[in-house]
Amino acid sequence: MNDVFIIASEDILYQLKLSCQLPDIIAAIATRKIITDAATKADIEIKAGELQQTADKLRLAKKLITAKDTETWLEKHYLSLNEFKELVQTSLLSAKLAEYLFAEQVKSFFAAHQLDYTQSITYEVVLDDEELAWQLFYELQENNISFQNIAQQYIQEPELRRLGGYCGIRYRSDVIPEIANYVFTAHPPQILKPILTHKGVHLIWVEEIIQPHLDEKLRCKILRDLFASWLQQQLEEMRIVVQV
Repeated sequence: MNDVFIIASEDILYQLKLSCQLPDIIAAIATRKIITDAATKADIEIKAGELQQTADKLRLAKKLITAKDTETWLEKHYLSLNEFKELVQTSLLSAKLAEYLFAEQVKSFFAAHQLDYTQSITYEVVLDDEELAWQLFYELQENNISFQNIAQQYIQEPELRRLGGYCGIRYRSDVIPEIANYVFTAHPPQILKPILTHKGVHLIWVEEIIQPHLDEKLRCKILRDLFASWLQQQLEEMRIVVQV
């Protein structure tokens, strides 16, 4: 027997309350209004071609290659075509509003915060034993062992062990402060002396420090960062009344 379970909008709202997600939903609603109102005030317009281009990018990002893929995705998220269009429009308005508000500030912001956009490529092993960390450090200094060997022996997490402790390309803000100061003043390639934090004793190989250049990718990131800070400030200043 196939029973039909009907979920009313009231049930959804109640579940959002129980799962403590309502504050995030309220913030998202308020954010959409802030963007719409600010775009209207700035006389920002969207052309049909721009909307289509943004929709195509969104579908590509979500791997919606065929019309059937898009239809299935819309059904999964309970979205109509008009609602999908509104989603795309809000995304495009956000981008255009960010450009309108902060395009002229990007270069000066980058100049003032250049260190924040420096990146590091590091490998890391976290140990429990400080004495062992120093022993391994000296062995590395004397080329008696490789960092890869240490990673294979002392990293417990399988995927990280296979990567040899590779931490990826990270901004200073992605690295905990106790370590960041040492990493970003290193002279790569360099093995840092063991660093003690609340997580343990860190043995770090700094492979490269990447100095920032204001290319299009970084320009877009700075725009997003400035816009996000502006939105947060608008939310904090906004008086929100919730009627439930």
